[in-house]
Amino acid sequence: MVKVTVLGAAGGIGQPLSLLLKINPAIKQLSLFDVVNVPGVGADLSHICSDSQTTTHLPSSREDKTALAEALKGSNLVVIPAGVPRKPGMTRDDLFNINASIVRDLAQGIAENAPDAFVLIISNPVNSTVPIVAETLKKNGVYNPKKLFGVTTLDIVRANTFISQLYPDSTTPSNFNINVIGGHSGETIVPLYSIGNSKKYYNDLSEEKQKELIHRVQFGGDEVVQAKNGAGSATLSMAYAGYKLADSILKAISTSEEVVECTFLNLDSSIKGASEAKKLVNNLDFFSLPVKLGKNGIEEVKYEILNDISDDEKKLLAVAIDQLEKNIEKGVGFIKN
Repeated sequence: MVKVTVLGAAGGIGQPLSLLLKINPAIKQLSLFDVVNVPGVGADLSHICSDSQTTTHLPSSREDKTALAEALKGSNLVVIPAGVPRKPGMTRDDLFNINASIVRDLAQGIAENAPDAFVLIISNPVNSTVPIVAETLKKNGVYNPKKLFGVTTLDIVRANTFISQLYPDSTTPSNFNINVIGGHSGETIVPLYSIGNSKKYYNDLSEEKQKELIHRVQFGGDEVVQAKNGAGSATLSMAYAGYKLADSILKAISTSEEVVECTFLNLDSSIKGASEAKKLVNNLDFFSLPVKLGKNGIEEVKYEILNDISDDEKKLLAVAIDQLEKNIEKGVGFIKN
């Protein structure tokens, strides 16, 4: 029986994400945790005639750890969209001081109650929150780098969608599967349009249009924040992206077919190809790259893609590496200090 837990299930991302997970036939138990409103979300979802059982877990006070423990026990996969959303004018880094402590406390709960689970981090800023989770699990002696994933899938979803919108008569988003590497904020996001079937479409664009497309992928979140006029950030598209990665992991667990997805991971030497990748990204400990998934998590880092990128993408990569170094240090330092 596959149990999936959503930490932050009553939020703007958590609710649509939980809905998508509720109708996934591979999931038999869906466990929903939040500090507010989660019983109502669970009651609503429980009326859906899919085969998964829904449970909700609401702490009675800030000191109550029982609800989190019950939500996590026996979980195979945990998704964390918890935290505050971005507001107009806020960057992902602005969220750090609020979301860092939330993610740390949830990671502690995972260490104590579901140490073998696959863990997917949506909470921003991902470039810093993933190192926070890694360091927390390390402190508890239960860290497995093959099972920790920073969800950068939204950048891929946007990259696919935005280039297809430039060619509405000849393409659709599903025609593409753009690799997006680096991180998950602003200029740390590096879409690789020069590789694969997107190359011919990308090369047909003027230099100005290419720059506009890259910028739109890197700062696509700002479009949503502005369009919602202060009422929120990207929730529905982010929920879809989080679900897409979760679904791929569930497929990798249950089938023998090769499943490859981009994710922000720890380039730990225990993972095949990680050491080679690390050398190509200035020895960063965390980086988003395509990885091969398997029953035990990340089986291999597809680092060779770094040797195939264009000269313009190499320039973007250099900027991303410089910013990521600071983001990662911020997350690690939050736990160590």
